[in-house]
Amino acid sequence: MARQLPITLLLLIAGIVAVWGATISLTSETPMDREEVVFWHFWSGPDGEVVDDVVRRFNESQKDYYVRAVSMPGNNFDMKLFLSITGGDPPDLINQDDPIVGDWAFRGAIYSMDEVAPLEEVERMRKWLLPSARSLGEYDGRLYAVCNGLDIRALYFNREMVEEALGGPVPVELDSVEQLDMISELCTQSMNGQLRQIGYLPDPRRLWAWGPVFGGDFYDEQNGRITAGDEAIVSALRWMQGYRERLGAHAVATYRQNDQSLPNKMFPLLAERYAVILDGQWRVRDIEAAQESSRTRGEPVTRYGVWPLPVVSRQGKNGWVNGNVFLIPRHANNAKGAWEFIKFWTGLEGHEKDAAETCVAGGWIPVSKQVVESIEFQTYLNEHPLFARFVEFAATEQVPTPLVPGASRYYREVNNLVQRVMYDDEVVDLTVELKMLEQTMQEHIDRIQGRPSFAEEQPDE
Repeated sequence: MARQLPITLLLLIAGIVAVWGATISLTSETPMDREEVVFWHFWSGPDGEVVDDVVRRFNESQKDYYVRAVSMPGNNFDMKLFLSITGGDPPDLINQDDPIVGDWAFRGAIYSMDEVAPLEEVERMRKWLLPSARSLGEYDGRLYAVCNGLDIRALYFNREMVEEALGGPVPVELDSVEQLDMISELCTQSMNGQLRQIGYLPDPRRLWAWGPVFGGDFYDEQNGRITAGDEAIVSALRWMQGYRERLGAHAVATYRQNDQSLPNKMFPLLAERYAVILDGQWRVRDIEAAQESSRTRGEPVTRYGVWPLPVVSRQGKNGWVNGNVFLIPRHANNAKGAWEFIKFWTGLEGHEKDAAETCVAGGWIPVSKQVVESIEFQTYLNEHPLFARFVEFAATEQVPTPLVPGASRYYREVNNLVQRVMYDDEVVDLTVELKMLEQTMQEHIDRIQGRPSFAEEQPDE
C-alpha cells in the first residue's frame, strides 16, 4: 500500500517547488509557439557557457521545443529532484555524473528511454553509443540514461623524468605493472629522509580501475551479487598496498596531504611531485596551458605523454569509466522534447557536427564513434595529441561502477577501505576486509530492493 505523506510535508514541498519554478521562470521567456523543456544541470563557469551554447543551437535548429537550462550546482541534487517529483513539478531533463542510475531506476524516479521514445529510436541510440558510454545507462536490460560525455583515466607521465630514469626512450605502452613499479622506484627521490618526489603512487579512489585491470569484477550481474571479495580485486589492492609498505604509511599520507596545498589546485604532475599519475582527460588542458606559459616566458617546455593502464590478466578490462548522463524524471511534462534534445547533444540522426562542436568546446570525449570520426573532431584531435589518446582508450573495454541500487554507497565504502589500507600502518587482512564489505553491501542492497519503489508509491495517473 502506498505510504501517505503528511500534509505539512506536502505543503513544504509545494512551496519549495514553487520557489524553484519562480527562479527558473526568470531565466528566459519561452516562445508561445514552442513546448518548453526544463533542463537541470550542475555546470557553471566556462562549462556552463558551453552548455548555454548547446541549448542556444538546439533552440535555433528546430521550432517545436524550447530548452531552458537551469544550473543547479552544489549538494543535495537528488533531494531537490525527488522533492520536485513528489511535488508534481519535476524538470523535463537532468544531467548527472554520480553513480545513481541503478538506484534511481529501481526507485522508479526516472523513465526508461523506451517509455518516452519510439523503440526503434532507442535501439538506434543503443547502437550509436560506444560500449563504454552505453554501459553507463543500462539497468535491468533497459536504457535509463544516455551518456553525453565520457571520463576516462590513464597514466600521464613526465617524459623528461622517465627518460632520465630509464637512460633511454620511453616505451609507447607499459608491458606490466611490474614495469610501472620499476619506473616508479627509479623516479622516487628523498632528501634528508623526506620524500621530495614519487615516481607513482596509487590513488585510493582508483581500485575501481585497477580491480578490473587485474581481472576482477565488483558485481556479478548474472546472479545479482556484490563481489568486492573477488580474488583479482584482492590482488589489485595488495599491489596498491605494496606502495604504502615500501614508502611508509605516514610518508604517503603526508605527501598526499601536501598535494592539496599546491597553489590554485595545481595538477601535481606539473609541480614535478610525481613522474607518473593516474588522472582523466580534463588534465590535458592544464598541461597545454603550462606548456604555453613556458613558451611565452622563453623557458624549456616539459614534454608529457599518456599510457593506458598495463595489461595484468587475460580476463582483465582496460580500465574504469564514468561520465555525464541524461535522465528523464518520472512525471516530466515534456519527455518527448527532452529526448529530442538528448539526440541533438549526442549527435544522433544527423547532428554529428553539432555534437563535435560541443565536445571541442568543452574538451569532452564523444560518446559515439561517428562523432569521433567527424572532420571537426578529427581536426581537434590532431591539434591535441594527448587528448587523442583518451579518445582512443574510450573505445576499449572500460567498465563503470556497477549500476545497482546503493551504488553511491558502494563506491564510497570501497574508497574508504582503500584509503585506510594506503594511509594507515594497521595490519589488515585484505581478503577478510573486502569480504566483510561485500557482505555489508549485499545486505544494504537487499534491504533497498525489499522496499516499494517510488513508482509504486507515486503511480502515473
